[in-house]
Amino acid sequence: MSFKEIAGQEKIIKYFKNAIHQNKIAHAYIFEGPKGIGKNTLAQAFAKGILCENIVGDACDQCSSCIKVNTHNHPDIKVIEPEGKSIKNHQIEEFQQDLYKKPYESDKKIYFIKEADTMTTSAQNRLLKTLEEPPEYGMIILMSTNANILLPTIRSRCQMIKLDKVGQKYIEEILKNKYGLNLQEARIMAIFSDGILGKAINLKESEGFQRRREEIIKIIGKLLQKDPLDPFEMFEFFKEHKEYIDEILDFMIFWYRDMLLFSQTDSDKFLINLDQKEILKDHIRDLSHEKIIDVIKIIEKTKNDIKANVNFQLAIEMMLLAMQEV
Repeated sequence: MSFKEIAGQEKIIKYFKNAIHQNKIAHAYIFEGPKGIGKNTLAQAFAKGILCENIVGDACDQCSSCIKVNTHNHPDIKVIEPEGKSIKNHQIEEFQQDLYKKPYESDKKIYFIKEADTMTTSAQNRLLKTLEEPPEYGMIILMSTNANILLPTIRSRCQMIKLDKVGQKYIEEILKNKYGLNLQEARIMAIFSDGILGKAINLKESEGFQRRREEIIKIIGKLLQKDPLDPFEMFEFFKEHKEYIDEILDFMIFWYRDMLLFSQTDSDKFLINLDQKEILKDHIRDLSHEKIIDVIKIIEKTKNDIKANVNFQLAIEMMLLAMQEV
């Protein structure tokens, strides 16, 4: 993976290329961004660009150094990641001992600290000593979903690199052009990716996502039929897929949003669930414009209740009953 293969982080890549060209590489960086945004991929490309033997500012993917980075065998790149749920003091101590040994093959030794926000307080304090007086050849990249968890003294000694989410249309184009998805598939994946290309790619490869989507469409259809026994039976689906509850409730909101849009415009141009247009048409017949809005509010309230730690079963069963009564 080189810079030219990374999508959606053009400003950061330009900054890194200039830093390599001008030999103004900082001794420590924090890469901050949500899971799946590409922190590790960007770190690998940056390290490869620094260590490449043939190209200044990017990677040739052909020299000995690039090949070793690609196969995770470069002796001057080390990775530190959590042992269990955290990065512990002894791991940072071992890192420090290794850091003060000079590079084996390059001018730099590069360390990736993954999930840096899991470092214990003692590990962070130990790392701080290295950040205050690092060897000239050392470079450290801390990767974090929330850099505010790190000590302010650590943040102040690192250059902060915030990875940006990318637009829905951009992700759609990547999914269509690079992965061969059609417009309907790409739109669904892009919407649920929340601007994170890695998440969109994972969804593309996930059979579970497609199954959950199909089941939710069936559940919505049953609710519209108003069978008084169904909501309690339906709860089992939500219980079984509790870890995906945000995704499931978002999908329900998007579905009713499509119903609202379709009922008002009679156009499929902006539908998220474009591939389910005929089912949407059937569902529109059962609810008025006002009632669709009421259902969306019910689902949004349930999302907020679950975030506020309201009993999960109670929140879901009350939502299903309320949706059925609209």
